[in-house]
Amino acid sequence: MSTETMVEQQTVGTAPGNAAPTIAGVGRRGQVQGQVILEASSLTKRFKSMVAVDDLNLTVRTGEVLGFLGPNGAGKSTTVGMILGLIRPSSGTVRIAGQDLASNASLVSENIGAIIENPAFYPYMSGRDNLRAHAMAVGKIPESRIDSLLELVNLSERARHKYKTYSLGMKQRLGIASTLLTDPALVILDEPTNGLDPAGQREIRAIIPRLADQGHGVLLASHMLHEVEQVSDRVLIVRRGRLITEGSVDDLLRRGGYIEVSVPGYDPELAQKAIRPVQQIEQVTIENGKLIVVAPEDVGSALNRALVEQGIFASAIMPKHSTLEDLFLELTDETEEPA
Repeated sequence: MSTETMVEQQTVGTAPGNAAPTIAGVGRRGQVQGQVILEASSLTKRFKSMVAVDDLNLTVRTGEVLGFLGPNGAGKSTTVGMILGLIRPSSGTVRIAGQDLASNASLVSENIGAIIENPAFYPYMSGRDNLRAHAMAVGKIPESRIDSLLELVNLSERARHKYKTYSLGMKQRLGIASTLLTDPALVILDEPTNGLDPAGQREIRAIIPRLADQGHGVLLASHMLHEVEQVSDRVLIVRRGRLITEGSVDDLLRRGGYIEVSVPGYDPELAQKAIRPVQQIEQVTIENGKLIVVAPEDVGSALNRALVEQGIFASAIMPKHSTLEDLFLELTDETEEPA
């Protein structure tokens, strides 16, 4: 193979993951979460007068997907660059597998697999042969490992086809397979669905949770809120390089939730008055004849009793959850800087 036929490789090399992690919790899909594989503390990057990343803290455990979310220009790619040792932090530390990256640059190759741009391969070779070439470059990888990875990314049936015939989604999936050859503890995906059609995006979204289920930690950097919401266990939202909020996806969605109470045929103001004594209610408003109740989901039965006691019968009492998009827009509105 001549070097002219090889497009510049954009995947970061990896080596086998660490020993079995200590159990720390269970994710959204019931998968075991283990040791902290990545810890960034007070991470800051300044480019002259511009602060791209400002005092950021994040952790990723094996067995979880952390959605790293923010609009374009929020500092996500700069953060990823510092984690991979490609950008030197102005201050702060990055620890990988418990060790300081600044004193041991080999920690990246030993523990992390990453796709930071569109992956590239030999166009006239098959998907399988491209993986074989990558396997030769990183070390002795058994053929069985290549087979299992092709199956993981749903390319077994197209493994013998030339790379140049692959769709963009298939190329991205092969890139993910190449990062997993040496079983890294942490996988970093930076905007993995950029440029893909909806079918390709769906294919990538299906793979990401499988990586966590197999014990990898996954850092998913994206500006696509619905994508992060679907596949992540936790999310960390940044704006202009600063942390806005973080937490489990379920907790964050509940934070913006409410209960919708439909009382057709009754005066909604009387219904509003009837439920005010119910404990744990934070706020009650009326919208389009319905009561919008900000309260925990489990007060639904108490709401119903309070209404019935006043001779009001609700046709529906329905918990409503916000989306990450709703939450993100709300938070960015609240943090807008004055002109």
